[in-house]
Amino acid sequence: MSDVGTEDAGDAGGATTADAPPTDATPQEASVSKPSEADESAHSYVEPADSANSDSEVELAEPEVEIADPEITLPDPEVESGDPSDAFEALGNEVRMAVLRALVDAESEESDDATDDHDVSGRTMTFSELFEASPADTTAGFAYHLRQLTDSFLHKTGEEGDRYALTYAGLQVARAILAGTYTERVSFGPVPTGDPCPLCEDGALAATCEANYVAVACADCERTVLTLPFPPSARRDRDPAHLLDAFDRHHRHRLSTMSDGICPECAATMDASLARPPESVTERLPDAEADRAQVRLDCAQCGCRLHCPVTLAVLEHPAVIAFFHDHQRNVRDRPIWNVGSEWRETVVSEDPWCVRVSVALGEEVLGLFVAGDCSVAATRRRDASEVRPAS
Repeated sequence: MSDVGTEDAGDAGGATTADAPPTDATPQEASVSKPSEADESAHSYVEPADSANSDSEVELAEPEVEIADPEITLPDPEVESGDPSDAFEALGNEVRMAVLRALVDAESEESDDATDDHDVSGRTMTFSELFEASPADTTAGFAYHLRQLTDSFLHKTGEEGDRYALTYAGLQVARAILAGTYTERVSFGPVPTGDPCPLCEDGALAATCEANYVAVACADCERTVLTLPFPPSARRDRDPAHLLDAFDRHHRHRLSTMSDGICPECAATMDASLARPPESVTERLPDAEADRAQVRLDCAQCGCRLHCPVTLAVLEHPAVIAFFHDHQRNVRDRPIWNVGSEWRETVVSEDPWCVRVSVALGEEVLGLFVAGDCSVAATRRRDASEVRPAS
């Protein structure tokens, strides 16, 4: 079985908004149109599910939730907002970029005997130290550049306020610069994944990266199983085999964080729901697999999105990890572009939404019942002989 989703870091395109009727299915292909610079996309498709595997008699477990003391209230946070155009304008100078890089480099090169030159945001430096690390010609000119960075990207610290440290924004920008996030466009491949195509079952999958987007596709059936962004710094010091492993782990972690309701980009709340897949996805699937449920994870704060099969959203669930462990297996051994034919998805109900995700290992089957908000409402482990075969 393969896995497909669509992740966006901007406005949702047609590939992520159009809907199609739900049905019984299992994750299989990740296919999406060429993303824009603001979009991140991944897709995974599913095999036909055993529609006869009904579990309507399951008793939903009461969730164990710690209820906060109703008398405890938290004060509203203090939020200071600035104009984004002013913030980015302050970065448009090589002297200012050198200051940010110097503070990050100083943090990574800190010595064990350093005691008084640290701040909660990392290493601190004096005016003179930053001046020496910059290409500025005069201290007067350098002081001007330093003022443009202060408050937004730097703050004064130290007992006498004579040292400088990075703010949260400054640290994020400096690290992105060093990682090449804004300046490097990486392309490579095709690199064979060693996995069969989950759609045609005859072809072999290969990964190709173009301008920091990795697509996993099958040359035989000419279908793209998955397309997702990948940071340009990831290819440093990795051979092709380890590069694909890093790609899989990177997005598995992001998906797990999203499924927990936390945006991996900005840490705001991630809204989760079950929905019908967009037409741009279903039109690329075989007719027997075109209608299926899909998870939609959306961050209203920064626009990050992921649309994917339900199976991908539960891969890191404790019940799944324990089930694989009990069978001497590791759920992370299979990549997100083909998690294996042992997985199945069955739409139990559309109103309200409920999807049963099952995985069979040995003589046992684990079932997870996913509610409309993508929470796991119940789990059940059964002997495989108790599961009725599809008619």
